[in-house]
Amino acid sequence: MKSENNSQVAGFILLGFSHEQNLQPLIFGIFLSMYLLTVFGNLLIILAVSSDPHLHTPMYFFLSNLSLVDIGFVTTTVPKMLVNIQTRSKAITYEGCMSQMYFVMLFAVLDILLLTVMAYDRFVAICHPLHYTVIMNSQLCGLLLLASWLTSVLHSLVESLMVLQLSFCTDVAIAHFFCELNTMVQLACSDTFLMNVVMYSSVVLLGVGSFSGILYSYSKIISSILRIKSAQGKSKAFSTCVSHLSVVSLFYCTSLGVYLSSAGTHSSQSTSTASVMYTVVTPMLNPFIYSLRNKDIKGALGTFFVKEIEK
Repeated sequence: MKSENNSQVAGFILLGFSHEQNLQPLIFGIFLSMYLLTVFGNLLIILAVSSDPHLHTPMYFFLSNLSLVDIGFVTTTVPKMLVNIQTRSKAITYEGCMSQMYFVMLFAVLDILLLTVMAYDRFVAICHPLHYTVIMNSQLCGLLLLASWLTSVLHSLVESLMVLQLSFCTDVAIAHFFCELNTMVQLACSDTFLMNVVMYSSVVLLGVGSFSGILYSYSKIISSILRIKSAQGKSKAFSTCVSHLSVVSLFYCTSLGVYLSSAGTHSSQSTSTASVMYTVVTPMLNPFIYSLRNKDIKGALGTFFVKEIEK
């Protein structure tokens, strides 16, 4: 195929999920509902944590930051898809595609690192309760958040700059609903060996490494739970751990599956579906799993709305 320099590519075509026009209103409705639920649910968490001094603890500090990241995550991809469906246009500019790819990577890595930090926080709280306030002090929490942001920004910047050096073929159709890193690499006509080495190395280091850390933390947590004498307390703790691990596993398994699968065996439909799971579904589920089932969050929201009504 004839290739051309990436600076001459005016834009790309996002093919989305289906070419069937009669399915577009259904897809639009589903994703709009998921987007609104995600934004509303995560905003409620941020509102609850910021309005109640009792929730100014490490656990809720990281939860509110995760909610902020999740809002950014879905806002990077879903609104553009909804606009394309509504206008019946599948186009995205070259600059828009590169920007979308950068922010998707940024928020994905932030999600990974924050989930890891949150697992560590719970490990310290449950396995070392007497030392919790000393270990998880405000300075360490701030440093962990700063390190997460710096790592995410630098990682996304390096990967994006490498993609900018690639040349793309005259075929600029992307079998996806947004510009994802591995999809862009597969679309390139120039040599992508170094790009693939960097991409897969970062997936193993950040993805597999952090997931292993989360599993280790929860294995220690479960071991501590088994020593609880109260059957009711044990059941409640297990229920919380299982729900947390379910969402974390959904996020990691789908995201790692997208990037670790061989390019030759990739199905565009299965890739898009897996990408929906970690970019849209898990940010929507996080408020329900992590916080809205929590009586402290519900209590804080109740108090906030009662005060607003009384004004």
